[in-house]
Amino acid sequence: MIGYVTLGTTDLPRAAAFYDALLAEIGAKRTMDFGRGYAWGVSMDKPGLGVMLPFDGQPATVGNGVMVAFAVDSKDKVDRVYAKAMALGAKDEGPAGPRGEGFYAGYFRDLDGNKLNVFCIG
Repeated sequence: MIGYVTLGTTDLPRAAAFYDALLAEIGAKRTMDFGRGYAWGVSMDKPGLGVMLPFDGQPATVGNGVMVAFAVDSKDKVDRVYAKAMALGAKDEGPAGPRGEGFYAGYFRDLDGNKLNVFCIG
């Protein structure tokens, strides 16, 4: 159902470096260059992530209650992506670990303050 999600940034080169390194951990790469932003994905027919300078020229802001979650297929990948995010300067919002029965996740904020999650089920 979801085609893509777009997050705002105030520093495109910094955001691009963060997401290039972070999303490589789950096999995603840049799929599009818009001049004022980029998109990443694992293929063009799967949901993707865009990071852009806001179209209106105003500073990017973080949506209260908004979160983007990346699905992976193992606890090891959750741990790796969460650790990579921390190494890249992300802010911890809840370390990788079990969250109820059958749900394993780590929560963090990117360099612009956007809330992200990496999770697996099972």
